[in-house]
Amino acid sequence: MRCLRVWDIQTVMMKDIDKVKRSLGRRLLAWYRRNQRSLPWRKTDDPYRIWISEIMLQQTQVDTVIPYYHRFLKTFPTVALLACAPLQNVLKAWENLGYYSRAKNIHAAARMVVEKFGGRIPDNLEVIQTLPGVGQYTAGAILSIAYGQALPAVDGNVCRILCRLFAVRQPVDNAQMQKQLQKLAASLIPVKHPGDFNQALMDLGATICKTKNPGCSRCPVACHCQARLHDLQNILPITRKAPAIPHRQAAAAVIHNSKGMLLVVQRPASGLLASLWKLPGGFIQEGENVENSLRHSVKEELGISIWPGKHLASVNHTYTHFRITLQAYECRLLKGTPKPLGCQNWHWVSPSDLKKLPLSKIDRMLLVHHNNFFKDRLHVWK
Repeated sequence: MRCLRVWDIQTVMMKDIDKVKRSLGRRLLAWYRRNQRSLPWRKTDDPYRIWISEIMLQQTQVDTVIPYYHRFLKTFPTVALLACAPLQNVLKAWENLGYYSRAKNIHAAARMVVEKFGGRIPDNLEVIQTLPGVGQYTAGAILSIAYGQALPAVDGNVCRILCRLFAVRQPVDNAQMQKQLQKLAASLIPVKHPGDFNQALMDLGATICKTKNPGCSRCPVACHCQARLHDLQNILPITRKAPAIPHRQAAAAVIHNSKGMLLVVQRPASGLLASLWKLPGGFIQEGENVENSLRHSVKEELGISIWPGKHLASVNHTYTHFRITLQAYECRLLKGTPKPLGCQNWHWVSPSDLKKLPLSKIDRMLLVHHNNFFKDRLHVWK
């Protein structure tokens, strides 16, 4: 590695970067017009559709989002229809996309848009950030793309590009550095075509300036890249070591009534996977017996006594902050009538009923594991 002077972000902010800005914008926009990805939300100038896409794209890959985007907008083509829909319908349309708080925020924000702003997505930076789920990045993306406002949209891709362009060698995963990168991005935004500029940065990060082994030889702004000049492109950006992700255990009760129908509960209105449906049960504390934990969880949740029997299935899943192994047990109802004590609601359901309810991915995985452990009871519902 060549031992040359490396810019830090404070130096960049003090320098006159107008020349870099003009050249960067010109090169990036020209590249974008030739190479932009064909994405459905780029074929509209409807702020509602752009807003939906930006919320869906939070922490989710483009290829995953596309079918959900089409399906969601087919179900809720306008903000007014979204606002008046039951939350359960919105969660069902969002099922398996993950980060379900986004769906709840979209629903709440739609109601706010209809009630406070006459059904129009706000075009003011401060006002749009009062919508649930709309932070600084999402606001900048919507306002620049839908309304042509010269505002930055700094996500992980853009952060990585800026750190490499200006060889920022400080750790970037802290609030102070994020603010400085936001200012740097704002100083680079062109007055004309700011939405295209932001989307060009997004595409550059997704297709060329990748986390590992960036394609520097194909980069339209390589001539401005200090990381490439100093052979730092595989080192930057610098982040602090992430803590180990804890692994948690959980148990679920598969309980049928005399008609063969399955008992399911609706999660609380806040917290993990809020308002989705699931099998009764909960987390197992370290050192606790699984069967005893399951009996206790179901008692707290529904006020009933059960007897755990045969182990049916075990599935693994990873969330943002922890990994989980969920085990299902065939259980017998010993005493009591279900009551919503630690949940919002409960139902006895058939397989067709179950298909209509919004469930998390891990619960759906459990229910279909090994060709679905309902198969022996299907004759009951025919």
